[in-house]
Amino acid sequence: MACFYPSALLDFDYCTQSGNARSSVKKRKIGIALSGGVDSTACALLLLQHHDVHGFFMRLTGPDPALQAAQEERVRAVAAKLKIGLEVIDLSLAFTRTILDAFTATYAQGRTPNPCMLCNQTIKFGLFQKAILARGMDAMATGHYARIERDGDHFQLCKGSDTAKDQSYFLARLDQQQLRHCLFPLGEMTKEESYQLVEEHGLTGFRGQESQDICFLGSMPVGQFLKEHLAQAESGSIVTRDGRILGSHHGLFHYTIGQRRGLGLADITPWYVVALDPQSNHVVIGKEEDLYHDRLVIHNPQWLQEGPDAEHCYQVKIRYRHQGADARVRQIDETCWEIRFDTPQRAITPGQFAVLYAQDRMIGCGEIQ
Repeated sequence: MACFYPSALLDFDYCTQSGNARSSVKKRKIGIALSGGVDSTACALLLLQHHDVHGFFMRLTGPDPALQAAQEERVRAVAAKLKIGLEVIDLSLAFTRTILDAFTATYAQGRTPNPCMLCNQTIKFGLFQKAILARGMDAMATGHYARIERDGDHFQLCKGSDTAKDQSYFLARLDQQQLRHCLFPLGEMTKEESYQLVEEHGLTGFRGQESQDICFLGSMPVGQFLKEHLAQAESGSIVTRDGRILGSHHGLFHYTIGQRRGLGLADITPWYVVALDPQSNHVVIGKEEDLYHDRLVIHNPQWLQEGPDAEHCYQVKIRYRHQGADARVRQIDETCWEIRFDTPQRAITPGQFAVLYAQDRMIGCGEIQ
């Protein structure tokens, strides 16, 4: 059997050690956030080698109760196979008030939200982590592909070693206190190594079971969810950047920046959504070149330690799948910062988050205005 044990787990304070020091590691009580998927299962298997592991499941809410029930059933089956206890923490009400309401409200304002960022900050590593620690756990572990490094009294969030699966972007709003009580055992592993680990322990059936981008929706399209949860959408016009009306729409929430399909407008070259204007209720369209901009503004950014240096060049990601681009940052006023890219970036979308990196270290983030 292959040996998987990330060096960061050899010491509970997250400092990488060398040598065979595993036998001297003090057993700690770790609460593992189980989701029923391969990542949290692999995470639990790693921790079980040297720690006292307890399983926890975060019960949320969504449009399909059967989907939620099926996931909880999978989690119970995994916990049974791992031979660990499982406690369900019901956060349905808080999730609805904090995440679902904000999700619909942001779309109603003509912006495209990233619910995972808010959920990680307030629910998963907020209320859920607090509940786990209140049960006597020393830390909470999750199956995220990210790393934590300690720098004196500060904890630094870093990219996962598997660049194709790095999830530090979604964790960019965590603060020092939250990181202090986190473990990310998969940070130095690849996705394939996670599959191999669980399969070598006789756990199969995980391949092809990747989680959805918006987990609480399942297979439901975003438009359908919003149609059911927003007030009757007001029809409006589809206009060009110079104000020509070329069509009509039935609600801004059906559109996002960069969208091409569903406009129903024929032309020699394709039309794209380049802006959403909630004040005029207009979907603004343009051509491919109109999607590129070299600057954006973020509001109320959160820096993990100290703010960025205006003279320094950072890598900035404007969405999870964005490769990142060189940019410089300057403070405009007490709440707003400008990010200016060396080269124009495509489809900068209000409501998404710009996350700054210095090499593999996450510096901070802010919502794109």
